[in-house]
Amino acid sequence: MKPKLWLVTSMALVMALSACSNGGGNNAPASEGGNNGKAANNNAPAAGGGNAEAGAKAGDELAYEKVTEPITVNIGFRAPDDKLPEGESNDNNIVSRYLESITGIKVVHTWEAKGEDPFKQKVNLAIASNDLPDALVVDRNQLRKLIDNDMLEDLTEEYEKYGSQLVKDMYDSTKGLALADATVDDKLYGLPNVAIEADAPSLLWIRQDWLDKLKLPAPKTLADLEKIADAFANQDPDGNGKKDTVGLTGDKMVVYGQKPNPNGFDTIFSAFRAFPKNWIKDASGNVVYGSVQPENKEALAMLADWYKRGLIDPQFALYKETQEPIVANKTGLFFGPWWMPYWPLADSVVNDTKADWKAYAAPTDESGKFVTHMAPVTDRYLVVRKGYEHPEAVVKLLNAFTRLERRQDPNAAEVKKLDDFAAETGVHVRNFYPFDLLLDYSDAVVQRYENVQKALKGELDPNSFDPDTKLVYDYTVTEKENPKKNMDAWKAAKAYELGGGVLHSTDMEKVYSVFYGMTRSMELKWTTLEKLENETFLKIIVGDLPVSAFDDFAAQWHKLGGDQITKEVADIVNGK
Repeated sequence: MKPKLWLVTSMALVMALSACSNGGGNNAPASEGGNNGKAANNNAPAAGGGNAEAGAKAGDELAYEKVTEPITVNIGFRAPDDKLPEGESNDNNIVSRYLESITGIKVVHTWEAKGEDPFKQKVNLAIASNDLPDALVVDRNQLRKLIDNDMLEDLTEEYEKYGSQLVKDMYDSTKGLALADATVDDKLYGLPNVAIEADAPSLLWIRQDWLDKLKLPAPKTLADLEKIADAFANQDPDGNGKKDTVGLTGDKMVVYGQKPNPNGFDTIFSAFRAFPKNWIKDASGNVVYGSVQPENKEALAMLADWYKRGLIDPQFALYKETQEPIVANKTGLFFGPWWMPYWPLADSVVNDTKADWKAYAAPTDESGKFVTHMAPVTDRYLVVRKGYEHPEAVVKLLNAFTRLERRQDPNAAEVKKLDDFAAETGVHVRNFYPFDLLLDYSDAVVQRYENVQKALKGELDPNSFDPDTKLVYDYTVTEKENPKKNMDAWKAAKAYELGGGVLHSTDMEKVYSVFYGMTRSMELKWTTLEKLENETFLKIIVGDLPVSAFDDFAAQWHKLGGDQITKEVADIVNGK
C-alpha cells in the first residue's frame, strides 16, 4: 500500500465536517483531551457523561470475561513521574495487580521510557528495528509507518467480538471518525483514544467584577474586546489607585493551533477567519496551510497595534509561566478552554476572593458568528504487533481500565482500595494503566453540564447519574450553598457552569483541519518552517518586525519546502 492511501478514509470524513456549523450539545467529532503538557487539568473529574448502566449492556459477557488460561502481554510502557511506595514498581503495583485479577492477563514491560519524547524515540527505534513488543501506543505518524510496513494485526474481529459496549459507545459518539482514523481498506489497525470536543474552542475569560465596576457591557465584537482591554489597562479596575494592571495577556506561542492552553490568541485569528497551524481549503477548494493565508496579516496588524498602544500585556512574551499575571490578578482578560477554573483561575480566586470570572464566546467575526478551529478526534492508537497470538487480550485490557476510569467498575470494594491508595499516596491510578490511552464521549462536557442543570431544576434525579456527573452535581450544590469556601467544589462547579455552559448555549462555526499528521517532506523540513512561523508572528506583534514582514515570511515558507509539503498534503486529502 502506498503511504498516501493511509489517511484517505479518515480525511474524507473530516472534510465532510469541515467548517460545519452546529450548537454545543451534539456528538460532533472530539478534540484531543488531557492537559496538553501544561496544566492542572489533572484534578478535573473524568468527563464521561454516559449513564452508569452503559458498561453493562448485552454482549459484555465476552468483553469482561476473565480468560480461562493465563495470557501474557509484553508492552512498551510510558513511565509516569508518580513516585510509588516502597515495594511497588511500574509493572507490579496495586493497579496492575487488580487488572490482572479481573482479566487473567499479565502485563510485562518489555521496556519503559519516562516522558513523551523518550517514549516516542523508543517507539521509533522499535519500528526501525522491527522489534515491537506485543502491544503499545503509537502516534499518527508511527501508525502510518507500521501499516506501510505490514507490522500490525488487524483488530477488526477482536474489536467487534470483545469490545465492551462502553468502549463502543464512546467511539460511536465521534460519528465514526475515531475508528475511521485507524482503518485502512476496511481493516482496523489500532484502537484510538477519544478526546473531548470541548477542549478545542478557546473562550474569552473576563473578571466580571472589573467589567461591572467600569460599567462596561459584555463583549461580543473585536471592538468590544479592544475597549475592555484599554479600560483594564488604564482605568484602575482593581481600585488600588495604582496603574498596575494590564489589558489582554498572551503567550509567546501566539497561537496553539488545535489544543489551546491559557493565553493563546487563536480566537482573535478565527474572528478574521484565519486558521494558523491548520490545513484548510481556500475559496477555490484548494488545500492550503492556514498560517500563510492573507487573513493572518489582518489579525497580526491589529494585535501589533494593540500591543503598541498598551492594550496587550507588555510582558506577555517574557513570562516564565504563562499563568503568572492571571494568578497574580494583574489581568482580568485572557483566552483559554472551558477548564480554566481548574487552573489557573482557582489560584486567582484564592489570591483574591473578590475575583469573579466569567466566560464568553467572543469575539465574533464580521457576520456575528463565533468561529473556532477544532482539533483531531484522536492522535494516539493502541496497536498490536502482527503475529501476536492473543490480540483479544489487548481489547480486554482496554475494556477493563476504561470501565475503571469512567467510574463504572462494579467491584466496589476493590475500587475503594484503589481510591484510598490514590488519596494516601498522591499517585494517579490512571498513570499505571498498561496503556496511555483514555476514552471519553466526544460531547462529555456539554452533556454533563446539561444533566447537572436539569438536576438543579428538579428535572432529573442526581442519584441516577454516573459517579463523575454526580460528583460535579454535588460540588455545584456545595458551591451554591457556600461560595468559594471549598475550592475543589468551586473548580468543578465553575468549569462546567461557565465553560461548559457557554459551549452548550453557543451556536458556533467549527472549522476542522482537513489534514492531521506528517508527510515525507514535513519530517525533514517542518521543524524549520514551524520555527520561522512562530518567531515571525511573535516579532510582528511585539514590534520587532513590521507587519509587512508577514509577506516575506509567507514567500519564504513556500520557498523553503512549503510548496512541496502543500502538494503532498493535497494529494493525501484528494486521494491521489
